Amino acid sequence: MKKLPHKFVRKSMHGLLAMTMVLGTFTGCGVAQTAANSGEPSRDDSFSLYGKDKDKDGSDDSSEGGSGSSSNGKFNENSKEVTDKTAEIEKIIDNYFYFDQDEEKREESYYDGIMKGLDDPYSVYYTKEEYEKMMEDDSGSFEGIGATVSKNLDKGTVYIVKPIEGSPAEKAGLLPNDVIIAVDDLVVTSDMELDYVVDHIRGEKGSEVTLKIYREGESDFLFIKIKRDTIENKTVEYEMLDNNIGYIKVEQFIETTADMYIEAVDSLQKQGAKGLVVDMRDNPGGLVTAVMKMVDYMVDDDATAEGASEKGVLLETRNKDDKVMDRIDCSDKHKVDLPVVILVNGNSASAAEIFTGCLRDYKLAKIVGTNTYGKGIVQSVIKLSDGSAVKVTIAKYFLPSGDDIHKKGVAPDKEVELDESLKKKVTIEHSEDNQLQEALKEFN
Repeated sequence: MKKLPHKFVRKSMHGLLAMTMVLGTFTGCGVAQTAANSGEPSRDDSFSLYGKDKDKDGSDDSSEGGSGSSSNGKFNENSKEVTDKTAEIEKIIDNYFYFDQDEEKREESYYDGIMKGLDDPYSVYYTKEEYEKMMEDDSGSFEGIGATVSKNLDKGTVYIVKPIEGSPAEKAGLLPNDVIIAVDDLVVTSDMELDYVVDHIRGEKGSEVTLKIYREGESDFLFIKIKRDTIENKTVEYEMLDNNIGYIKVEQFIETTADMYIEAVDSLQKQGAKGLVVDMRDNPGGLVTAVMKMVDYMVDDDATAEGASEKGVLLETRNKDDKVMDRIDCSDKHKVDLPVVILVNGNSASAAEIFTGCLRDYKLAKIVGTNTYGKGIVQSVIKLSDGSAVKVTIAKYFLPSGDDIHKKGVAPDKEVELDESLKKKVTIEHSEDNQLQEALKEFN
């Protein structure tokens, strides 16, 4: 399927968090982890969908008058006013539009428009190809340049959060905070969706893409040509630091992350670790099933979080009527008896915030760094009958304490900004990482 020339729906402003529940695949995204790869992780769930509202007697809730709203005040796409106006616009296009029409693109734009009308940057339409890419991203291997990409919601700019170590993006010289001005011939605008930009950055192994970059301190734009490759997304790295403090870096949450994290914790404990630093900086989120397994591994099933009324609560979701949709509790009968410090920053989002907030609520960790992003709403990704999908915001999630972190994030116990001289570095040595060094002081 050809890509639309310009979709204005912002698909996953800040990329990833999927929560598998009864209704299907639920997500609540963080910054976009890309190849460039910013699709929401999802599951292949099928639902029965209806094109229009029905009254209890099964009749269509459509009006015969000249209004786009039904009797209950809701917009009605089947009203005479709407159908007449649509036909009028189509007639103008057919009679006067100068360029050749791509009927497939016109059709896709209608579905985009439906979701855009919700005025929610996280509720979007995905073509079949876009949905399939989300599934690929969740597998841990993809083709592209290998970088975390995000969008500044205030400025509307798309920027590099961090190239993946050893990736084509890093080898070509991309740096954190590089602003993407153009992708080949596509000029990036402030109202352009993040996924649309990412779709142009991604591509088959061996193909090339040129990024026009604004980099602070440079007198002119940079043009960086990158040869795409297969990116193996190893999401967990770990090592033993001085004084037997284990260090675990979690890049994002995909299907394999929880098992890799548990392996890291077990290995460091066997090596004699006296404490753990878990680095969630620049982690855009990911699968809630993964982060819940990780948190469950750390928390005692019989413990009660501060502010909670029952033991073992890890996460709760509530719908717009404040009704509990689902609750996730401890269940693995395992706990980790080690002091933990979690490193976070403004790009720590969604599932990374859940991990941080849960361990904070159970008083199992101190938090060092800067305030997290603040993404606490839940989306359901629903596959349609033709293989396309829609993602719709359906709920908020709440931490064990009942804390709602949406738009406020998780505050650190010790606020430490990363040294300005380090912010553009792709790889930072532990010895010069001032945030990590402050975290290590918590074990003294």
